[in-house]
Amino acid sequence: MESFSSVLAEAVGLILSGDADLLEIIGLSLRVTLSAVVISCVIGLPLGACVGAFAFPGRTTATVVLNALMGLPPVVVGLVVYLTLSAAGPLGPLRLLYTPTAMVIAQTILVTPIVAALTRQVVEDLDREYREQFASLGVGPASRIAALLWDGRYALLTVALAGFGRAVAEVGAVIIVGGNINHVTRVMTTTIALETSKGNLQLALALGVVLLAIALVVNAAVMGLRASAARSAYA
Repeated sequence: MESFSSVLAEAVGLILSGDADLLEIIGLSLRVTLSAVVISCVIGLPLGACVGAFAFPGRTTATVVLNALMGLPPVVVGLVVYLTLSAAGPLGPLRLLYTPTAMVIAQTILVTPIVAALTRQVVEDLDREYREQFASLGVGPASRIAALLWDGRYALLTVALAGFGRAVAEVGAVIIVGGNINHVTRVMTTTIALETSKGNLQLALALGVVLLAIALVVNAAVMGLRASAARSAYA
């Protein structure tokens, strides 16, 4: 058994040398995650904004459902997507199972409720502040949503970053629908799990270091955006 220091040294060596397998895995992870986050924002931002800005029958229920879906179990999402995309499932003819697209679908289902629920809270708070002004100006629903989303852009960027952080660290759902196929669907989290079980600790730790670095960058970006939003509010 190699010592931790020697494994860490070899892991850092893999990162600094630009190991081809390492870069391929990181690249696929980022492509899948960014695709899922973009789709989630396209769906979740307007959905959350509508729930937060407008009063309608069932609004409380919609809010409860969005908040509850934030805690979706990843393995359950993976199982549902697997059954949907499998040969016997309704989308089986598309042959998407064990592809990066299937992983994007699973991550999108997990991240969209997070984006929608957090957006609802941001927009609801802003709408309380501007509701009378919108009414006096006769602002229409579409313009109202657009104005609220723009005014809350800094907070909503942190929402998107929160969704990214959730997606990039996901393992349960993506390994079910992606299968962790070498050079096809291997991403950082699933590779860490596989290589650790195989005893290839150097690659697993190298990917762990990269994943940790990404998490730190995302959190630093969130803090920076919050600080920028605070300065803008007091400007």
